[in-house]
Amino acid sequence: MGEEKTNDVKSSHTSLLALVAAETPKEASPNEGKNPKQDSSEKALVPFEKQPPPPVAEKAAANHTGDEKKKMDSNDRDAALAKVELEKRWALIKAWEENEKSKADNKAYKKLSAVGAWENTKKASVDAQLKKIEEEFERKKAKYAEKMKNKKAEIHRAAEEKRASVEAERAEEVLKIDEAAAKFKATGTIPKKLFGCFS
Repeated sequence: MGEEKTNDVKSSHTSLLALVAAETPKEASPNEGKNPKQDSSEKALVPFEKQPPPPVAEKAAANHTGDEKKKMDSNDRDAALAKVELEKRWALIKAWEENEKSKADNKAYKKLSAVGAWENTKKASVDAQLKKIEEEFERKKAKYAEKMKNKKAEIHRAAEEKRASVEAERAEEVLKIDEAAAKFKATGTIPKKLFGCFS
């Protein structure tokens, strides 16, 4: 309650001083354009006006504002320190976050590199197996082609032999027929089996 009264007195006193200062016209100082030494001598001649001491309420308000100012300064300092501390924490958290992300990135990169190396190794192995199979297939193909070629040659030789045999048999039969025909011509007899289907 006492603080509210002192605050009211202080604010009313401050507003009164502001009104008086605003209404009082500023007079042009007669010393404008004069030498500063002369100005100081004239000032020395002006008597000092004693101002009345401030009222007790004003003193209390002044003391109170001083305490408040100290408190405010202390609070401001504490707030600034808290802010600095908070910024430090945020900076540490940010650094930790970036460090952890960097670690995670490096870990993932290593794993991806390992996967890539594994993939390349497996592909190379499969390619080698395929090449081996193709080479084996080509070797077997050549072997079987040679076998089939030989078999065809054997078949051709057998066919030629059979053809020669048939030709020999035909030639022999033709010879026999020629001999029989000559005999029949010499004797003038007709063969009994002239046309087997007509006899």
